[in-house]
Order: sequence, then C-alpha cells, then structure tokens
Amino acid sequence: MGFMDFFKRKKNENPDPLSDLTLPNLKQGFFVDYDMKTRCVTQCNYYDWGSDDLTYEWQLTSADETIYLEREPDDEDYWSVSRKISFNSIDNKVTEHILTHQDPPSQIIYNKTTFFLSETGGGRFHKDGKEPGRELVKWDFEDDTGKNFLSIEQWGEKDFEASTGYRVEAYQFTNILPGNMSLNL
Repeated sequence: MGFMDFFKRKKNENPDPLSDLTLPNLKQGFFVDYDMKTRCVTQCNYYDWGSDDLTYEWQLTSADETIYLEREPDDEDYWSVSRKISFNSIDNKVTEHILTHQDPPSQIIYNKTTFFLSETGGGRFHKDGKEPGRELVKWDFEDDTGKNFLSIEQWGEKDFEASTGYRVEAYQFTNILPGNMSLNL
C-alpha cells in the first residue's frame, strides 16, 4: 500500500441508515416532529399538473390530528401545511357558483377571513405514487397577507373537498427518523 492509498477513503459497504433524512426524502412510516408533536408519515402522494409540474404531499398523522405537508419545487422549495375542513363549512353558494360557472367566485369568506382566488389548475392526484392517478380540478385562494390559503378540489361533478393552510419553512420540521430503524451497533 502506497503512502497516498492511506488517505483514500474505502467505499462504505454498510451505508449509514440515517443519512439523507431530509424533508423532501420522507417516506411512508417515517417520523417527524412539527409543532411540538411527533407525526408519522402515513401517505406519500403527488399531484401532476402537466409539463413536469409536480407537487409533493405527505400525510402526517399524530395521536389527535392529520395534517398535509406540501412541497412545490420551483427555483426553490415552497412548503405549506394544510388541514382538511368540511366543504359545507364554506358558504353553500360556492357549490352553486362552481356548478353554474365551472369556477368558484373570485373571493370566499371563511372563518371571518377573505380569501382571493390566486391559482387554478387541473391535474392528476397519485395516492402513494400509484398510476394512473385520479383527475381533479383545484382552486387556490390566498388571504391578503399571502401566507394563509384555502383550497378547493373538485373530484367529480359534485364531489368537492376543501382545506386551509399556511406557509412553513423546512427548518420547522425536526428529528426525522425512519419507521423501521434497525441499527447494527
């Protein structure tokens, strides 16, 4: 063995099971801490909006609630957290407006906050990454701060879902651990 061979790293035959534990690499069964709760990743979904425009979604479940973490990659990653709400908790005129005009009104008041239509799109939802995906139309509304949002998804002619949420930063999620950790210590 030459002098320089001493400094060459040997290829690690047993990779570290804890490497690459980052938010974009969450997998089903992983655990992550957010908002003072440990949450389990119960689904890894994505939305395909066409032209290589994807949004990734993780369903995170704790003992008392389910939230959805979304990542929208662009020049940088945009992160948000949302919670499903009853579609009936939104003014029922929204349903009538969509059925009549094929679009919701340009603003919606929910929980004493006015949300303004900011984006609309059609695509396919891939639950747990499975093909072929389910078609949907989605409308996103933002409040006047641009930090809080309300989303409406239409899955069929009269099948609607709604959620509200807010922007977050990746650093707010900590202690990412795989679900089936088997370490050879």
